[in-house]
Amino acid sequence: MNHRFIARSIALGVLVAAGCNSTPSSRPTPASGTMSLTSDSFASKGDIPTAFTCEGEDAPPGLRWTGVPGNAKSLAIIVDDPDAPGGTFTHWVLYDIPTSETGIPERGNLPAGSQQGTNGWDKVSYGGPCPPSGKHRYVFKLYALDTTIGKSGLDRAALEGQMKGHIVAEAQYVGTYEKKRS
Repeated sequence: MNHRFIARSIALGVLVAAGCNSTPSSRPTPASGTMSLTSDSFASKGDIPTAFTCEGEDAPPGLRWTGVPGNAKSLAIIVDDPDAPGGTFTHWVLYDIPTSETGIPERGNLPAGSQQGTNGWDKVSYGGPCPPSGKHRYVFKLYALDTTIGKSGLDRAALEGQMKGHIVAEAQYVGTYEKKRS
C-alpha cells in the first residue's frame, strides 16, 4: 500500500474529526433573512436627511423591522459611526424594546417600556449624525434578545456586555451624512 495515501487518509480523518468536535459560537447564528431593518426616512446606504442630524432637529429617523424570532423577549438598537476620527462613535443606545413593536416613528415617541442608554456625548438620548469632516457612515443595528436587560442608562459597552450570549438575531441598516455647514 502507498505510504503517502495512508498518511493523507490519516491527515484527512484528523481534520474531519477536529471539525466535528469544534465548539459552537456562544452567539447563535440566525437563518439568513430572518430579521430585517428598514427606514422610511432614508434609503439604504443613502443620505440621512438633515432633520435627523445635529444640523437639524436631531430627532431619530423612523425605523421599521420584520422577522423578529419567536423566542426573542426584547429588542435593542445601537447606532454608531465607524468612520469617526477617534474610532467608532456611539450615537444612540436603545434597549428593552418590546417584541410586539414593529418600529419607531420619525420624531416619534419611543416604545413604552424601552430604555435609552448613554451615547458618546454622555447623554441619555439620540444624538444624530454630526461628522467633523467628510461623509461618514451611520450603522443602525437591531438586535433580538432572548432576555430583557432591566437596567437603565447603560452605555454601549455595558449593554453589549449584557447582550453577550443572548443575541438570537440581528439586522442592520446604513445611511450616510456629510455636514452642510462647517
